[in-house]
Parts: sequence; structure tokens; C-alpha cells
Amino acid sequence: MAIAIDVRGVRSAGYRFAVSPLAELCAVLHVIAEPGHHPEQREWISSAVDRLPVELVHELRRMDYLFRTSRPDMFLPHQPGASVAGELDALDRLSDEAWVSSALLTSSCGSIPLVDGAASPLSDAGVRRIALDRARARGARAARFAENVLTDPPEVRRAVRALFEGCESAFFATVWQRVEPQLARDVRRKRDLLRATSAPGPTLAEVSPWIGLSDDGSRLLVDKVQDGFATAVGTGVTFLPSVFGSPHLLVVHAPAPAPVIQYPVPGVSPGPGPDSTQVRRRLRALDNPIRLRLARSLARGPRTTSELAELWNYSSAEVSRHLAVLKEAGLASSERQGRHVVHALDVAVLRGLGDDLHAAFLR
Repeated sequence: MAIAIDVRGVRSAGYRFAVSPLAELCAVLHVIAEPGHHPEQREWISSAVDRLPVELVHELRRMDYLFRTSRPDMFLPHQPGASVAGELDALDRLSDEAWVSSALLTSSCGSIPLVDGAASPLSDAGVRRIALDRARARGARAARFAENVLTDPPEVRRAVRALFEGCESAFFATVWQRVEPQLARDVRRKRDLLRATSAPGPTLAEVSPWIGLSDDGSRLLVDKVQDGFATAVGTGVTFLPSVFGSPHLLVVHAPAPAPVIQYPVPGVSPGPGPDSTQVRRRLRALDNPIRLRLARSLARGPRTTSELAELWNYSSAEVSRHLAVLKEAGLASSERQGRHVVHALDVAVLRGLGDDLHAAFLR
């Protein structure tokens, strides 16, 4: 399973390394929204949220569809700006159609299947149903947010910008002052390595052990939960380092405008090793390619049976059989949300099996 990026003819200058304050802010918001993915940040999360104004916490919850399970491609810019305000200005220049499609459909840096070649959900009823069904599968709050996006895009866009500006004022400006030098140092190192070598391979190896080139050098391969394809021919590929993104390795592989990879910088301390008496049962449950795929999908966020079937082209009955094994092993659970039954992976149990396994699933 990999995202393949066509890099034929892309020279060293086409491998762009840059810092993005907006991308890092969204990584922080994901940490706040999904603390189970980031137990090493638990103390920071608690203290950060405790200091936030109540109104801002309410808005974070109301709009967490944008950064909880996956992130819209537009929040990982292929041409980063120098400030959050500058990058938000670039988002303001998007049409409502492009903004809404990115928010609800083209979150290619998560594990949601792309709707290739789809019209805008603002004008196409079929695409609108897809967007709403995906949101409803994530609960009532996500459904309300998606309905608001489709009903009044300008108002939601203003609210999202106000949320980001409020977070920057409340805490992120201080966070950015602390982490930006570390990110800038990483970018300089990668640029220097690119200039010193005749091929991008050594630099990619430093970015992540899960990124490399195909044997013929024509494709950049990123180990991910799903298969996908993008092209960097004529556009290049942008790499954005992240302090708060670990262990995720996000890949924007939508058809346009250009591929982007957000990668974690090193330095995250390991957590506890496996200690569960059910380790062998859980490992046996994962020792199956179908269950492994389903579990990796659920690690990124809750899914319905039909979503998992669509993602992997399995029958619903086959998905249900394998989910039953994962639930019996204590790795997954199910909850009814309206007319949907939503399945989730217990990330804390997964982490109990070991940090390497935990990181591989969340990558």
C-alpha cells in the first residue's frame, strides 16, 4: 500500500522544503481534537485547552471535522506563506466551489477515498449526497457542520478564519515562536543535502524511512494506509516539516494543484512498551492482510462498514466478519450514531502493543 508520485524529469529544485505556519497550526488542532493519537502530548493538550476561552473551545468542537480524522488539502499549502495571516489570505482567494470541495471531499491527506473528477457539491446533487453521507457517518456534529458548509459557504469560511486567528492569538503565536526555529533548521538541512547530492534519494531517506524512490527512480513512494497516485511533473513536490504532526505522514495527492508531504521531525520520545495479557490474541487478529487494512483505516478515524467496503473494494459481509475478530480481540468497538453503525480502533490498546506498531498504523 503506497501513494505513488510521478517524479519523472523533476530536478532537485522541484523538491521544495519549506515551513508552513498554517499546516503546523492544523497539526496542533488535530492533536487537541484527537488526543488518543498523541498520548505523549497529553499534558500539553490539557494545559492548552484549559487556558482557552470557552467560546474558542466551542468553535474548535463545532468545526473539528476539518482536522480530526483528516485535513483538507488546502490546509497543507504547496506554496507556503510566511505567516498564518498570509496563508489564510491565500485561502480567501479560493472560490466557494474549490473551498467547499476541499473541506468536504478532497481531504486526500487522510484516509478518505477521493471523488475523482467530481463536480462541486454546491451544484451537483449526487456529489452533495456523498459529502453529507460521509459527514453523517461521523456523527451529528460533523453532519451539522457539513450542512452549514453547503448551505452558507461564505459564513463558514469567515468562521473558520476567525477560529484560526483566535487560536493564533490565544496560544499558537507562542507555540510557533518556539517550534519555527526547529522547523527552519530541518528545512535548511534538507536543502543543503539536496544541493550536495546529485539525486534526491539521500534527502528522502532523511525525511522518513517510509519515503523512497521506485527502482527506476520514476516514482516517489510513500507507505500509507491506501493506494493513490499523483504527479509532480511540471509542479514539483513540497515537503513541510512538523513538530506536532508525529507520527502522521500526510500526503496531499489530489489531482491539483501539486503534491504535498507533511512529515514529522525527529525527537518524539517513546511511550510505554506492550504489557497486555491479550497481546498474542491481538497480534493474531492483526496477522491477516484484510484485518490489517481495516485496522489501519480505523486508526485514522471512525468508519462505517460501507465506508470500509468502499475504501478496499470488499463486500460488507466480509468487512463485518473481520471487524468481529478485531472487536473480539479488544482492538475495535462499534457505536450506533443515528442510522449508522460506526466502528473505531482503540488507539490506546494499539499503543500498548508497541510504539513502532502504533506509529505504523497512524502514519
